[in-house]
Amino acid sequence: MTEWEKAQAGYLYDANYDKHLLEKRDKCNDLCFEYNHLKPSDAAAKAALLRRIIGKVKGSAIVTAPFYCDYGINITLGENFYSNYNLILLDGAKITFGDNVFIAPNCVFTTAAHPIDTQQRNQGLEIALPITVGDNVWFGANVTVLPGVTIGSDTVIGAGSVVTKDIPSGVVAVGNPCRVLREITDADKNKYPVFSEARK
Repeated sequence: MTEWEKAQAGYLYDANYDKHLLEKRDKCNDLCFEYNHLKPSDAAAKAALLRRIIGKVKGSAIVTAPFYCDYGINITLGENFYSNYNLILLDGAKITFGDNVFIAPNCVFTTAAHPIDTQQRNQGLEIALPITVGDNVWFGANVTVLPGVTIGSDTVIGAGSVVTKDIPSGVVAVGNPCRVLREITDADKNKYPVFSEARK
């Protein structure tokens, strides 16, 4: 079994010294470097290069540079995906986003975890566990999502949260560690003022 196959199967694998994985990361890092140095206004070039980096892009996606990932091929972006500056996707395992996901600046989604045992860690071993995000999820600024987490659809993750465990659908969740604050209700439709010509 190759180190890549071990990673995809959820076993400890050599993330630091395996030649094949180092080559894959170098290739992806070069593509990210190229992406991050395109003109912001060159939408066509950005869209084309993003599809070379990311394993699967469903429909349209906007990923604001700078953006970084390890391999790219383990990432799936749903329809109408948007991320702001400094998105980091450490995709040793699969990272799957549903449709209409909105990500604020400085967010990290890391499938990578390192052994607590010193000897294993010093050998360069790592484990990767998949992250799954449903549809219509909004992540506030500076959110970190840790390995193995699933986040349900129609949920909001508040700014600065560290998501260590699964979060259900239809809730606002915040904090470190992130926990459910409340359900999202119809009253949330009236939270912010809406301009109307009729009010003039």
